[in-house]
Amino acid sequence: MPATRTHRAGVVLLVACGVSCSGVAGAQSSTSFRPRPLSPFAAAKARALMRDRLPCLGCHRLDGDGGRIGPDLSSLPDTTSAAFVYSMIRDPQGTLPGSAMPRTPLSQEMLELVASYVVIQLPPAGRSARVAVPARAAAPAAALHDAKTVYAKFCAACHGERGRGDGYNAPFLPVPPAAHADREAMGRRSDDRLFDAVAAGGYVVNGSNRMPAFGLTLSAGEIRGLVRYIRDLCGCQGPAWSRAGGAAP
Repeated sequence: MPATRTHRAGVVLLVACGVSCSGVAGAQSSTSFRPRPLSPFAAAKARALMRDRLPCLGCHRLDGDGGRIGPDLSSLPDTTSAAFVYSMIRDPQGTLPGSAMPRTPLSQEMLELVASYVVIQLPPAGRSARVAVPARAAAPAAALHDAKTVYAKFCAACHGERGRGDGYNAPFLPVPPAAHADREAMGRRSDDRLFDAVAAGGYVVNGSNRMPAFGLTLSAGEIRGLVRYIRDLCGCQGPAWSRAGGAAP
């Protein structure tokens, strides 16, 4: 990886935010949440964002469409509260330490729109005019994860344990997940391209919006480790032009 990669990671996230947010909602930007009553237009906008722009349906179902990793948003348990919904979207790891759900870059306005739409799906007992948001859970002690462990937790459900694009969630996605073990396909992608897809998500690199961004969940070092692990899976390097000393295409 080039020495400028850490800086570039920030640039990539800013690009991702440029598409979906103007000021990412902070992990502790609010202590309460008031679910909005949504007009038909606002509800349709939220559905369209969740289906076509945000990665929500890569892991969750909504009205029968979507992945099978997380809960079905159309039939959440009776015990689910509006506060929990909002907090999980805003800061998954802070709300439920150890969760595999990544934090998605969202503006406060988009966060509240999506959370309000999901709250509409709750049983009446879970809705409230105004609810306190749970305090951020204490972060567990920092641990160094090897790339294989990170891949198994965040990637394998779609891409498969061995990177063959055959994870258990793959059949429920409209676009087949990349097969990281495919030497020919991965050989056409530079390390930078792989890094950007993990950090900023599929939408930003002209892929599927249902591939989430992990740049607010994983460190730049962890993402670089994933890139190296993908190179191990495919047994390949990126294009010659992308490597140090490589000729321009």
